[in-house]
Amino acid sequence: MEVKRGGSGRGEGRVRFAAFGSLSTVVVEGKGKGEKQREQGGDMVGAFGEESEKRRGLLEVDAEGTSARPVWIEVADKVRREYGFGGGAQPAKFLQVKVLKDTRPPVQKAVDSFLSRFFPLGYPNSVAEGYLVYSQYRAIQHFASAVLHVLSTQSLLFAAGLRPTPAQTTIVSWVLKDGMQHVGKFMCSRMGARMDSEPKRWRIFADFMYDVGAGLEVISPLCPHQFLPVAGMANLAKGMALVSARATRLPVYSSFAKEGNLSDLYAKGEAISTLSNVLGLGVGIHLASNFASTIQGKLIWAPILSAIHLYSVQQEMRAAPINTLNSQRTAMLVADFVKTGNVSSPAELRYRERLILPVGLEKDAGNVRVGAPLQSGVAKPSVMAELKEKFKGEPFLLHFGEQATDMVLHQKATGEDAVRGWLLATHVSRLCKGRKFQDADVYGKVLEKAYDETERSLPNFVSGLREHGWHSHLFLEGSGVRAVW
Repeated sequence: MEVKRGGSGRGEGRVRFAAFGSLSTVVVEGKGKGEKQREQGGDMVGAFGEESEKRRGLLEVDAEGTSARPVWIEVADKVRREYGFGGGAQPAKFLQVKVLKDTRPPVQKAVDSFLSRFFPLGYPNSVAEGYLVYSQYRAIQHFASAVLHVLSTQSLLFAAGLRPTPAQTTIVSWVLKDGMQHVGKFMCSRMGARMDSEPKRWRIFADFMYDVGAGLEVISPLCPHQFLPVAGMANLAKGMALVSARATRLPVYSSFAKEGNLSDLYAKGEAISTLSNVLGLGVGIHLASNFASTIQGKLIWAPILSAIHLYSVQQEMRAAPINTLNSQRTAMLVADFVKTGNVSSPAELRYRERLILPVGLEKDAGNVRVGAPLQSGVAKPSVMAELKEKFKGEPFLLHFGEQATDMVLHQKATGEDAVRGWLLATHVSRLCKGRKFQDADVYGKVLEKAYDETERSLPNFVSGLREHGWHSHLFLEGSGVRAVW
């Protein structure tokens, strides 16, 4: 499409626009002294080949400069079509369509085809930071898991007195997965709220339980007389792993979806998993036929595969920028804000989260502990009455102890309410400067001053959370302990 600007003579020029799907180009031509300037947005030549360069002549006007030919190129399902009206001095009455030849190098075609099948549309701009690392370790994780699955299933058959061919081991799990596996699913399903709060930790737990189940299957030939108990416990562990893995999949994918492309992310993630599983099954069958055909070989290869599997899922989860508020992430956010005045993004906190070891109290965030039962800090009716009076109208209660500050949230408290209570507790702790919390200190001038500082800093903190994509309207403490007073 062409637009004239300027008058005749030296300053006359034309601006040409062409749309190429997600790419675009702007060409600016100046006739003065035969000069020609060109500005491009996107790598049009690399993506569309020399044919696009040749077709640019259709954008020119006729000799008198009175008839323009609007032309655009659309890309749909890997086919590029050129559209234009009329030709030369002919009136623009009919739309002309021409399919352009794909002149890209074979390597670029293969790369583009791979990206379109295994990465979301618009990658990398359509996903959050860390998605490539997450996908790489996800592929390694599923590959190692598939190989281990073949070896463990073959061991089960040996323990049962069968001598299958390696290829038969890939379908036996459809029979063995019933029974105790359903019990494992039921046991783990009641932990759904904790999985929302700590999806990374529970995803690692899922793969650990899967490896426990696979390990029991691998050693089952060593105790054939105990085949049913060992196989049952293995399926119990795998049932727990299945529920945990499925329940934590959505929060992880949601953290990468920048443009509402959750379904696309899920579909491409499953494509990566399927390809890795197929390759892993092939390698597993080869190992089961050669290097790991004996129980001694399996006892060597199973720990190696399990280590690769668990390391990969750990790195995979570290790369995921989870953007929901829980106790661990809120404590780090508050500590960073109090020290620097800035709010950290999910990508900045992801490698600082504890995924395996227990999470301790954050001293710089007031040593706040969320989720403790109300009766743990309220020993007398007078204490409860005093708390309700001091925090009247608040959706939280703060009980200041010597080691920690217990925050009890009201049933209707939002994420911003939890953040406000956390900031208040942090300011109280900072103003007390390490002294033991005494009633005169906490409920007197210190609390009043802490309230003033909280009211001043809260708007900047909340706006920073929203700016960086945190879901500030929710607080997922995991334990589900709420109170009504």
